[in-house]
Parts: sequence; C-alpha cells; structure tokens
Amino acid sequence: MAGDARPDFVTEGADVSSDDAGTSGGTGDAGGESGDHDDDQPWRDVFGHAEPYDDQVDGIETAIGTGESGGFVALEGACGTGKTHIALTAGIQLVRDPDTQYERVLCLTSVKQQLRQFEQDLRIINANLPEDWTPVSGLTLVGKADVCAYNVAGTGGIDDTNVYERCEGLRERTRALADETSAGDLAAQARSQQVGLADSGSGGDAADYLEAAGGMAPYPEGTPESGNDVEYCPFYAQFLEDLPDDGEASEAVPFDWTETGHIDAQELTRLSVDAGTCPHSVMGALLPEVEVVLGNYYHAFDPTTVETFTGALLDDETFVVCDEAHMLEPRVRDLVSEGVADVSLRDAESELAQVVQPLTMTDETGRQTGPVDQIRAELSDATVDLEDLQRTRQFLRDLRAELGRRVESYLDREHRGWRADLNDLPDDEIPLRDPETPRTDDLTAWAEEEGYTERDWVRAESACAVAARILNSVEEEDTKRTAPAVGRALGAWARADHVDHFREIELERTWDDAQPTDSWRRAYNARFALHNCLPGDAIAERLDEFGGGVLMSATLEPLDAFAEVTGLNHLEREEDRPVITRSYGLDFPPENRESFAVAAPPFTFENRGAPGEETEARRIHASALREVASVAGNVLVGMPNYAEAEWAAEYLRGAVEKEVLLDESSADDVTEDLKQRFFDGPGKVLVTSLRGTLTEGVDYRGDRLSAAVVCGVPLINTASPRTRALRTAYDRRFGDGFEYALTVPAVRKARQAVGRVIRGPEEVGVRVLLDERYAREAWNSVREYLGPDREEFQAVSPDMLSLGLERFREAVGEDGG
Repeated sequence: MAGDARPDFVTEGADVSSDDAGTSGGTGDAGGESGDHDDDQPWRDVFGHAEPYDDQVDGIETAIGTGESGGFVALEGACGTGKTHIALTAGIQLVRDPDTQYERVLCLTSVKQQLRQFEQDLRIINANLPEDWTPVSGLTLVGKADVCAYNVAGTGGIDDTNVYERCEGLRERTRALADETSAGDLAAQARSQQVGLADSGSGGDAADYLEAAGGMAPYPEGTPESGNDVEYCPFYAQFLEDLPDDGEASEAVPFDWTETGHIDAQELTRLSVDAGTCPHSVMGALLPEVEVVLGNYYHAFDPTTVETFTGALLDDETFVVCDEAHMLEPRVRDLVSEGVADVSLRDAESELAQVVQPLTMTDETGRQTGPVDQIRAELSDATVDLEDLQRTRQFLRDLRAELGRRVESYLDREHRGWRADLNDLPDDEIPLRDPETPRTDDLTAWAEEEGYTERDWVRAESACAVAARILNSVEEEDTKRTAPAVGRALGAWARADHVDHFREIELERTWDDAQPTDSWRRAYNARFALHNCLPGDAIAERLDEFGGGVLMSATLEPLDAFAEVTGLNHLEREEDRPVITRSYGLDFPPENRESFAVAAPPFTFENRGAPGEETEARRIHASALREVASVAGNVLVGMPNYAEAEWAAEYLRGAVEKEVLLDESSADDVTEDLKQRFFDGPGKVLVTSLRGTLTEGVDYRGDRLSAAVVCGVPLINTASPRTRALRTAYDRRFGDGFEYALTVPAVRKARQAVGRVIRGPEEVGVRVLLDERYAREAWNSVREYLGPDREEFQAVSPDMLSLGLERFREAVGEDGG
C-alpha cells in the first residue's frame, strides 16, 4: 500500500521506525532536540514549542504533504509522541497557506479528555505565534445543554432532562411571535421587564439578572412572556434580530472571534450571555468561520447531527483529524446502525393517533372534535394524507404486536417457566436470520405476508415526521416527539441490504413495576435492531468529502488492517486518495520501565471456568495478579469483563495490603468519584473491565499509576448472534473475520490499558500482559499485534514474574515503582 513507500514530501533523514520522545501537548516549553533548524519549514512558526522531536518533524511534514495531495495519514504514536501537536500544526499550516484550498481544521475525538488536550495545545500554539500573526481562531462544539443560558444558570424551568424539548418549543414560539411583531421588540420587552423589576425594587436591592458562565444577561432569570402570555426566549430573539436578512450568519456574532483565539463552551456562553444572545445559535454561526473546530465523532458521522448542524464543515476545504481513531470503526458502527424499541413503537403510534383521531372521531352530536381545522391545514401542505397516517399507525401497532409475539415465543422456548420468575432473565438476542447466512430477515418476510410492502416501511418515515410537526404546531407543551426517530429507523430497515447488515431483537434487562407481573415487559426493554456490520463503507464515504486528514491513535497497529476496515484502502484504490502510514514508538528512557508478557494459560472461559471455580488457569492468573498488585504505588488491573473484575477484586482484597477499588458499570459521576479516590492518598489497586471507561483516555500522569496488568485477551462474546454476523461479514469482505473483527480490536483494548503507565520521560512503571497468547508464537498468538514496542514485552513464565519485578524494583529504587 502507499504507506510502504516514502513520498518525496517527507523530510529526508527522519527515522520513521525510531522511538519517539516526549509530549508536546503538556507544557509550553516541551520539545526535544531535532538537529539543524530548517528555515524552509514554515510550519515551525505554528509549532508551539522551542524544538520538535524527530518523529514530530516527520509526522508534521508527512501530514502537510499528504494533505496537499488530498490524502490521509494513518498514524500510530505512543504516549508522548505529541500527536495532537503534530495534527494541529500540520492542519493550521495548511489552512494559513494561501496556496491550499483548506479553510479550517476539524478535530474529532471520542474522549472528552482528548478534547481538552486539543484546547490546551491550541492555546499553546497561540501563545507562541510570531508577534505579527493574528491568533488562530478556534471553537469547541458542545450540545445545547452545555451552553443554554437557562440550563447553565439552573433557572427558567430548564434542566438537563428537558433542555432540548424546551429549547425547540421556545424557539418555535419566539419565531411565531417575531412574525407578529419583531424579534427586536421581544428582546426589548424582556429587557424592559428586567428594568421594571429593578425600578420596582421587587428583586431586593438589585434586579435579578440572569447569570451564567460568568456572564450577566440583560434579562430576568426566568423565561419572559409576551403581552398575550406566550413564553419565549429573549436570547434567541436577540440572535434573530442581529441576523441579517441577506448576508452571513456570522454578522450576528456579537464579538470579534478573529482576535479571541480559541473559544470553549464556557467562554462562548459568557460572551453570548453578556450580549444577550443565544450561545448555541452563535456557535452555529461561527462554525464555518473559525480556523479550528473541535468536536466528537457525532459532528461528522452521525447523519442527523450532520444534517441539522455541522453539514457546512463537510467539504474539501476542511482538513479532518480523527483522534483515538482505533475507536472510529465501533463508534461509527453505532452511529450508522438503527433500532426501534417496544416503548417507542407504542409512543409513536400514540402520536399518530393524536393526529388521526380528531379527523375521524365525532362527539354525540356528530361533530368532529379537537383542533380539526388546524390539523387539516397542516396536512394539506404535507407529502402524506390521512390514509397514509392511518396505515402507518396500523403498521406500528402490528409491528409492536409481532415484537411481543416473538419475544414470548423465544422465552417460552429458551426459558421455560419464565413468567413465574422474571428476576433471572438475562440480556439476550433473538436473531431474525441465521447470522452466518445472509438472507431476507424474518420480520421483513412477516411484513410481506401481512401485506406490508417496502412502500409502507419507507412511507413511515415521512408519515411520522408529518405527525410530529402537526402536534408541535397544535400543542403548546414542549414535548420530545418519538415518531420521527421511529420513522427513520423503519425507513433504514427497508433500505439496508441483507449482506452487510444484520437484524435482530435485542432484550435488555430493565424493570417496570407498572407492567403486569407475568409480562416480559416488566423485565425487559425489547427493540428491533439493525446493525451495520461493515461501517468502513460509511467511514470512507464521509472521509471522501473532506480535503484530506490525519487518523491517529496510540494503538492503530496493524496499520494495514486499520486501513482496510476504515475504508482508507478503498479511498486509495477507487478514489485515488493517497494513504500514508506512520508508526512511532516510545522514546522515553527504557530504564524507567519494565514490560512483561507472562506465559500463563490462556484466560478463556474454557480454561478458567466461571468466577469462583478453582481451576489451574485461574490459580496461576490470580498469583500473577497478586505479584503485580503488590508493586509500590497505584496499580490498574484490567479484566475481560465486569464479572471477572469482581472476581479479581475479591481475590486481591485478601491477597494484598493495599486498598482495592472495584469499578462497576455505573454512571459517569460515580466513575469520576472512584477515579479521584484512586488518585488520592497512598497506593491502591483499581480493578476494572477493559470494556469500561477507565482504561482509555484517562490521564494517569506523574505518580498516578505505577503498574498496569491486563488479564487475558478481551475478545467480545464470540457466540452471540451479532458477533457471528459481524465475523461473517468480515470474512466475506477481508478473508479473516476473526482477526479483523475480533482479535485486533481486543488487543488494542489491552494496549490502551497498559499504555496508561508511561506518559512522560520522568515516569517509572511496569506493564504486564498476562496470557500466553501475548508471549508465544503459536496458532492463537496475538504478539504480532502489539505494535512498534512489541519486543519490549519480555516473555516470562509465571514463576519468573516475581523475580523480574524484584529486579526492576532494585534497579529503580524501592520507591521508584
């Protein structure tokens, strides 16, 4: 592939296989010696540190050259490579070069902490630009909940649970009122209400102005009402007033973003609130104007988000950066897959009924009831008619009945007597076709037998959208409508093929006391699910819209597999887009770290048995876990799943003197509290699942982590229907579905976990991979997937691990580990 050859735009003399040193993103004076300064490298004016490291020079020049050629770089860089600085420097240089087409850099990540890293690096760049340069303008994209003045202030009856519905309702009413009077009058009314409060003294010694994110608005704390008692949003009214009839939306931005540098969510809210305008609307107006946009994968790969908000960024004037790119494939798979739940079918059918019934029902006098005229007026301009709404309503009702019939039939077959005891029912899957044999799914076949054609599936999309629009127009209550999402899912179900997509019923454990005691709905949330097994096609299609970019992570190896599954190779072969690969290893002092691959028996269910079983494999792994957990300082233990994490924590609590913390599947705030407990005080052991959130994207800098051990290769459940369908699809496309779909992603999870230990040149620590598949070359070996530092992981037997750890302790000093 293209990455095997060195293009002529890469700096001669840069050793792409050499280990990397240091992080550029952490401090303003970070950087390494790089040899002679080349004045012909204009990107050095952008680079925010004194001198780049060798790998940074190569990475920046490779990205610039590839971007100029309309291509993409797939870059693996160990912690400390300064990947964010490489990407930002290259992207900003391309944007500021008048000879390129680039107008902006779009940086995407799946981890909030990495978003903060991009913000920090951009500020470092701005702080060190030449004196006569204007700052690089930047913007962090967030949701409405993070910038809505009322939500941030905790007032106006708006909070995280209703901010989207309330915002849309307030906006609709504000637009309607502005048509009757003017947006400027609405904003003035709100200001006058506040002045009136101040003059009357009703607010005490001072008026109660709304305050949010350090800004003070010229409006009351609560949402105001117009003269005819209609609630509206004065912030949105002011934005509409400032928005020119003919011209750029950026003219409504009340501050000079060209001199502000990077604007994060809090700064955007403060500046907008001070000016009395809508922060979220200002964000949208700034999108196409700033030079660097920071967001998450939703902003480029979620069809709904792109359609409604970020579409202007998707063109060849954008240089895209995908950080944590090892997560790109699973994240996009989720975004381009669809599903419709039992309760959603119920609610969508109810919403359709609210539109249909006023037109079809009469009271005792024979007269139609409800807002008939208004509904008819709205329906007259729609693409569907009453008959379409009625048929779609019946279709949803029949789909829900069929879902219930299939769930009951499955439970009767697989869990006899389930009605007597709903507590022991597990999460489950009901495949709608053989996962290994592509064909029309059973639900589509059932629909055809019932007389529902493809037209009914597709028509549901427009019928549900029309029903929601009519309800929003006739009802004043701010309510999130379910029907549009249901309609979109049914339309996608009909359009998706039966080779690369897999359909099933998912059963997720829940509990609803309102349901009958013998109903499966009391124990389960069921949904029809449409899985896109091969999201690489969607990724490639979206990447092809950009001018070029960088996809980077600490764990992309093997890069040829990454290029295949993300569609990069398709872009290279079919669209003539260059694809260049780079891999940079650790270049911190090797004497500060020790890495072991322990040849313990494979930690598979067949070998270890269930938690609690006294098997030889479990005994050996437990002993090795105890050895690593005894290392001085904090130790992270990564297990294949939460059940095994619970077993390991229980064992270690009786085997080591440290406090042992157990991470369980829980809400974000609980996980944050647990992480802080781990960081505070004397050394502890933190046991977690490798499928959790504590083994990727968490900053264990300094002495926060002294050792990390991964137990087993964290493969997903290979027996589940969804996994079998995934493997089959990868077999058909790439030839080895087990490697591409299962093994490589699992090893990346393990590498992410042990990669938390060494984050800088002064850090000292131990990395341990516990399973013979990491240690030995065999039919099931995964050693080849360990990346550029694979040879550092010394293969040792379980009984030699303690000796290796002791030698390292002696080498670095008793307190060094």
